[in-house]
Amino acid sequence: MAKAKKQPFNVKVFLNTVDGGRTVATYRKDQKVFSQGDPADSVFFIQRGRVKVYVVSDEGKEAVVALQGNGDFFGEGCLTGQPLRLASVSAITESVILRLDKAAMVRILQTEPKFSEMFMSFLLARNARVEEDLVDQLFNSSEKRLARLLLLMANFGKEGKPMPVIAKISQETLAEMVGTTRSRVSTFMNKFRKLGFIQYNGKLEVHNSLLNVVLHDNPHLRNRND
Repeated sequence: MAKAKKQPFNVKVFLNTVDGGRTVATYRKDQKVFSQGDPADSVFFIQRGRVKVYVVSDEGKEAVVALQGNGDFFGEGCLTGQPLRLASVSAITESVILRLDKAAMVRILQTEPKFSEMFMSFLLARNARVEEDLVDQLFNSSEKRLARLLLLMANFGKEGKPMPVIAKISQETLAEMVGTTRSRVSTFMNKFRKLGFIQYNGKLEVHNSLLNVVLHDNPHLRNRND
């Protein structure tokens, strides 16, 4: 007899069955999930949508440090004893987000090995992404950093099917994440469009040909005055 096919662990289905300490809310675009300095007392899971993680300096300057989307966790710093939020999080599209109290999160990590394994894999992948971002900032041109960011936002390089259509993200936000000016982002976006790497008309579509910018040091693509 053929063996039954093993079903993959579905974190979304699992979290919707957790007893106690769990709430689900819908956030409209630009609505804040939590603010820098708030008590760090819970972990969040994005069921649908996208959020930005950003910090604000004492002078009021804002810097976007990450974008999170479907299937991502955020706010897990509370699990390491972090008393206050170190960053703010706001929805950049309408989003459905599940909130788990710290106590509930600790409980399921201790009692559900499949979830614990999945969560550890997520944290390791995020740590690798942070290291890659640092290398990107140190050694790559802003044009190449923008190309890599767009590919990541379209899910290229992640498990699962790439999603070429990206919800509308402002050029100001892209500039903050890349570490350059809005005008330079506009210049690069126009270049990518003319080369057929992207299309945008309200929404942004990223083609896998944009990998050429990231993988090859092509003098026709590189901006020497970066």
